[in-house]
Amino acid sequence: MQKIELGNIAIEVEFKAIKNIHLSVYPPVGRVKIAAPEHMDIDTIRVFALTKLQWIKKQQKIFLEQLRETPREFLTKESHYYQGKRYLLKVIEWNASPRVVIKHHEIDLYIRPESTQEKRKEVIEEWYRSELKLLVPVLIDKWEKKLKVQCNEFRIKKMRTKWGSCNTEAKRIWINLELAKKPLECLEYIVVHELVHLIERGHNERFVALMDEHLPKWRFYREELNSLPFGHVDWRY
Repeated sequence: MQKIELGNIAIEVEFKAIKNIHLSVYPPVGRVKIAAPEHMDIDTIRVFALTKLQWIKKQQKIFLEQLRETPREFLTKESHYYQGKRYLLKVIEWNASPRVVIKHHEIDLYIRPESTQEKRKEVIEEWYRSELKLLVPVLIDKWEKKLKVQCNEFRIKKMRTKWGSCNTEAKRIWINLELAKKPLECLEYIVVHELVHLIERGHNERFVALMDEHLPKWRFYREELNSLPFGHVDWRY
């Protein structure tokens, strides 16, 4: 992994067997990375980075100003989010299999009295996962028809640097578990974004044109997603 520096901005450079150059800025502090074709020289990459300098600074500013959730302890009256709405957790002890019920302004967590904080976290996260497993197929079915693409599979996992990703060869998309906490339109935006990659792999003008055509308000949803609090994650690279 090579590095280039533009003033006080360090940029990681990774050479890969790809056709086009890709620039990414990652949360939580705006780490910058460029993936470049193996044949591209470092001076060409530096010039490319210079043309994107203002965009890089803008993205870093967004991440640095973004709110962070405090670590969750999974206790009664603690705030948790689902589909963009704030709920108060209510821990209900009972001697049966754990379950989660959402009602009014509460998320009720039914769990055994001796349960640990880690176990309560595990149950809540599994509930988020099960909710996404219900929501995502409906969105995929809707947008497969509109985009005239086929998604063979979707998977859900906790991701530190992306809301979603797409394996174009396998026609598989990945969805970040954290999206269960975000407004439904933000989840839909990510699903559309990843499905459009089945038509256009890169984030080029064609990709933007496709997003504009099929989801005209996608920029608004992106800004909404970027303005919401980050979940508390042990960010390591």
